Amino acid sequence: MNITLAVDEQVAERARVAAQAMGKSLNQVVRDYLERLAGEQQRAAAAEAYAQSALQSPGRLRGWTFDREQLHLRNEGEPR
Repeated sequence: MNITLAVDEQVAERARVAAQAMGKSLNQVVRDYLERLAGEQQRAAAAEAYAQSALQSPGRLRGWTFDREQLHLRNEGEPR
């Protein structure tokens, strides 16, 4: 896909110089940025979906709760 951007000439020239310093063309820098931007949005959407799923999950502890005393009793017989 081709994209046309309206950018101030001085900004474009400074960006081109910066891209050359990185060993890339300005087009490549813009492509890299768009790929990162798209990937970040996908990761954010996936993280949000996971968080919603976790909040809606009933869990699988079947009534179990953490008991510090039981933990200490289990670990007493183990060698250190």
